[in-house]
Amino acid sequence: MTVFIVAGEASGDLHGSNLIKALKEADPSLEFYGVGGERMRGLGFHALEDSRELAVVGISEVVLKLGKLFSVFNRLKKTLDAIRPDVVVLIDFPDFNLHVAKEARKRKIPVVYYIGPQVWAWRKGRVKKIARLVSKMLVVFPFEEDIYKSAGVNVEYIGHPLIGTVSCQFSKDDALSSLGMGNGPTVALLPGSRRHEVERLLPVMLDAAGLIRKEVKGVQFILPLADTIEETFVEGIISDFGFRISDLKSQIRVVRDRFYEVLKASDAAIVASGTATLETALMEIPMVIVYKVSLLTAIIGRMFININYIGLPNIVAEKEVVPELVQGNANPISIAREILRFLNDSNERNRTISDLKDVANKLRKGNASKRAAEVIYKIIRN
Repeated sequence: MTVFIVAGEASGDLHGSNLIKALKEADPSLEFYGVGGERMRGLGFHALEDSRELAVVGISEVVLKLGKLFSVFNRLKKTLDAIRPDVVVLIDFPDFNLHVAKEARKRKIPVVYYIGPQVWAWRKGRVKKIARLVSKMLVVFPFEEDIYKSAGVNVEYIGHPLIGTVSCQFSKDDALSSLGMGNGPTVALLPGSRRHEVERLLPVMLDAAGLIRKEVKGVQFILPLADTIEETFVEGIISDFGFRISDLKSQIRVVRDRFYEVLKASDAAIVASGTATLETALMEIPMVIVYKVSLLTAIIGRMFININYIGLPNIVAEKEVVPELVQGNANPISIAREILRFLNDSNERNRTISDLKDVANKLRKGNASKRAAEVIYKIIRN
């Protein structure tokens, strides 16, 4: 039996890999095809395309990748005809995946949408399309279930897949030691998992880091690389920004494959809006969320986005538990000011940590990956 998975982001690769593990526990003979990343391929997933090649955000950014997206889409259609999978599982990435859902529906292949479109944020009209195309919607936020159910979607809330997977066995001191860091105040820089995100946000974060260093003696910075970002790319930005290569390690430590250790070692974090904000929240690290897109995307976004917050921890909490700085407000002075509050004001820090614990408690509902696998496997068997 064959499962066809399309995960078009770094976070989708993470969730897809945990889903594959859970499905293999149910049936080791299952075969997996589609779009995924390094984690999924490491589990025997047959990737027709690497998810990092499709990672994109914003209107103008999508236009630049249209040719690539069409090419991949046509390959996926041919593969659906060739292997006739027993189920198609779509993970996030809605503007691409809803087209895949339509093709699967034409071929009478059941479609499960795992971590679906954020219709509560913008383009609510998509929920009608989802009701027509998707056999089962598995949502990861408690408030999503009623939204989809009221539109006639076959939906189930299964909890968030990061619950239970976000953890670090080290103490803070041991995490610092394992990363080759000293015991001074530590700030994590998380500029995103897409190249254009890093290009926009990392220079701003570096500027903010320079301001923080002037105010906090012995502060150190650490940057965990996303799987989708090359180390040379980041080091090039840091070098172009003005840091000499010989001084790089003494000012900003760049590491790979140590994300949760980095968070455990940190006292605060500067985080690009996205899944990483939720991971940082689950590790109970005070943060400032930053977000910058092209001018065109920002203008269109203001017209259609219907939410008060952009950061997932704040959306779950339904209040601002951590500061959000968007577009022009995501500037070095504002970022540094918020981080300094967390480093210098213990009351503010403790209040934020308490609020982040509440965010985690709202999302707990067993093992989401296992629950998703049970639903999907039942559909395959039927």
